[in-house]
Amino acid sequence: MVNIRIPVVAGQFYPALAENLRENIASLIDNKVEKQDCIACILPHAGYVYSGRVAGETISQVKIKENIILLGPNHTGNGADFSIMTEGAWQTPLGKVEINSTLAQKILQSSKYLKADTLAHSQEHSLEVELPFLQYFKTDFKIVPIAFMSSNVESLKEIGKEIADVIIKIRLKEKVLLIVSSDMTHYESLKIAQKKDHEAIQAILELNEDKLIEKVREFNISMCGIYPAIVMLSAAKAIGAKKAKLVKYQTSADITGDKDSVVGYAGLIIY
Repeated sequence: MVNIRIPVVAGQFYPALAENLRENIASLIDNKVEKQDCIACILPHAGYVYSGRVAGETISQVKIKENIILLGPNHTGNGADFSIMTEGAWQTPLGKVEINSTLAQKILQSSKYLKADTLAHSQEHSLEVELPFLQYFKTDFKIVPIAFMSSNVESLKEIGKEIADVIIKIRLKEKVLLIVSSDMTHYESLKIAQKKDHEAIQAILELNEDKLIEKVREFNISMCGIYPAIVMLSAAKAIGAKKAKLVKYQTSADITGDKDSVVGYAGLIIY
């Protein structure tokens, strides 16, 4: 029996009906932009009304590959600290996406830290909300979902290198895209959020995971995907990443008009 992970935020974060979902995504993407061959990208994961424009315009610039390693934070506190799903499929209103069991198992077997675990993913929204954007552009891809809950920086950096080693060893460098799911500063004033997020974004643009964690700690930045971002930067550089660019930055104030308490959203590409 195939383990199907059913959506938990369809109808809340994004439309539950396929037709409505496609229409929603079509209004958030940029069909005119040139697509780029990337190693990784960072996308926000709030409700589409808030962060969908950032996610849509960013993924519009990315050539979606046949294997996607999804790296996200664990908001729920359920499951292992480093949780990888190695079999089954994820359901969204746009259809099922299979897990690449072969790739997932190789990553699991090569890691000192990752644990095969479905509990961490069962109620976690951070990876789920990225899937419809990917499905809109491409239907024939597989995923490896990994969720992170531990702040052990050295372990996170090592996991990144473990992932990169597997990708290089089995010659999938051109066929794997790493996607980090993360929002930026949470519930501070617009001015403070923009200032803090600039510090974190600059560290990512420099491909410097040590500087990123340093700035997050120094400025107390509530970037929820800091852990998967560290993993991604470590992996991406080992694979050959040389540059990064910021595609779009917004806050919830752009939608709500409330500048007293905002959430920041950034879309970045690493190549």
